[in-house]
Amino acid sequence: MSGFDETLLDDGDETVRVRFVVNGRKVACEVAPRETLVDCLRNALELTGTHAGCEMGACGACLVQLDGRAVHSCLMFAVQADGAKINTIEGLTESGAIADLQAEFHRRNALQCGFCTPGMLVNAHELLSQVARPSRDEIRDALSGNYCRCTGYEAIVDAIDAVAKARREGGGAT
Repeated sequence: MSGFDETLLDDGDETVRVRFVVNGRKVACEVAPRETLVDCLRNALELTGTHAGCEMGACGACLVQLDGRAVHSCLMFAVQADGAKINTIEGLTESGAIADLQAEFHRRNALQCGFCTPGMLVNAHELLSQVARPSRDEIRDALSGNYCRCTGYEAIVDAIDAVAKARREGGGAT
């Protein structure tokens, strides 16, 4: 007898049923216990606007709203989000919640390849929902966890600043 307990082996076929409200719709998925939320969203639910970038929570490409707060979906197991309300970039777009941010990003050319843009928009949306009058330094600080390799950040900061000012004045972005 080898002393090896085979009952401790995981054959990799075990799945867990999880339920979420994603973009206002109740969904259920079968996931492996160690499957990340970003992989579940992209693969099982085909919500590919949420990107898997660094897979270490450093780049911000995977940001989604979980129960109203921006979280790195690459750092969270799908089973940890069971029962949660999740908004992805698709849901925020469909609801119109970020229409002014999207328009201003486009107007100011604050995106190029677009890989980082969903995470930037989720982060900007959270910032503007918490701080009505963020300074440019506060905007930069809020974006400190988002990497953009194409545009630099000045146009992104300009776009968020313009939307914040327009919202304060009660109109759309300029």
